[in-house]
Amino acid sequence: MIFNGKLVLEDGSEFRGVLIGAKLAKSEVGEVVFNTSMVGYQEILSDPSYCDQIICMTYPLIGNYGVSKEFFESRDIFCKGLIVKDLCNHPSHFSNDEKLENLLKEKELCGLTNVDTRALTKKLREHGTIKGMIVSANKDTSEVVAKLKKIVLDKQVSKVSFSGEQIFETLGANKHVVLYDFGSKNNILENLKKSYKVTVVPFDTPYKRIKEINPDGICLSNGPGDPEELKNVIEVIKKLQDEYPIFGICLGHQLLALANGAKTKKMLYGHRGGNHPVKDLETGRVYISSQNHGYVVTDDSLEKANLIPWFINVNDKTVEGIKVKDKSAISVQFHPEHCPGPRDTNFLFNEFEKLMES
Repeated sequence: MIFNGKLVLEDGSEFRGVLIGAKLAKSEVGEVVFNTSMVGYQEILSDPSYCDQIICMTYPLIGNYGVSKEFFESRDIFCKGLIVKDLCNHPSHFSNDEKLENLLKEKELCGLTNVDTRALTKKLREHGTIKGMIVSANKDTSEVVAKLKKIVLDKQVSKVSFSGEQIFETLGANKHVVLYDFGSKNNILENLKKSYKVTVVPFDTPYKRIKEINPDGICLSNGPGDPEELKNVIEVIKKLQDEYPIFGICLGHQLLALANGAKTKKMLYGHRGGNHPVKDLETGRVYISSQNHGYVVTDDSLEKANLIPWFINVNDKTVEGIKVKDKSAISVQFHPEHCPGPRDTNFLFNEFEKLMES
């Protein structure tokens, strides 16, 4: 086998493999992260929260059930690359429309297969997430490292948020919900549309516009990047939580916490996968959750911020959910719309409805 490509990391490390997908002219710098899910590669690739990231799948066989037009989580793919151990080019599934490599080519996404993904994952666990770039095998590594050190990856939410408002009417709906789009997954919208009229607004929608819409509740979506970059959004949430019930998911959870004075920090390598156990501190029940985040709300900042811890991660005890004291505002770090259960944590949407009813 000829290894005609490699992943170069900012510290000079190299991981060789076989190039797949788009031509190298489209290869871009990204933050290298790993995901432990066994399935769901299409949903992962199309999740806007992976904006500016190169995804390493730890499960060895990827692509075996192909790609379906039904399962995209957003209008486009915003990640910068895909790395797998074994790419299947002969998928078999009743919903298969095309093979995974064809999708990579269509979306001009560069990737690598036949990579030692165990070694790469171990590197990321020890070092933490790090910038990288997929290049040809004969490319000068020092030249790539110099480029990696110069590039700053930021302002991801502005790259993925939809630019205009969208309204979705639901037959028989008696409540109206605003969905702030910080890079929202389609499945969040689909869950809300089951019961409510939904107005999707861009990430930078001002307080005045929300007052004009006058919804019954507000959902703060998931999204990519550092939550502390969104200072204007945080100020808007401070005002909104005094007037409307709020439900935050993933990035929305972090923004709600920041709006109440808590702190966030970047994790060493984040939580990305479909098997993360979270414990409900009110009931003691543990749920298996789907997660994708590189930042976390710090537990020692909750008390001074007037926040109540609601869920914690069973593995590392990080904050997975909060309630705001004396306000109708709740949030979770994981994805209730994407339950591995498959419906274990769908009840959280019912909790949001209770807040709107009260």
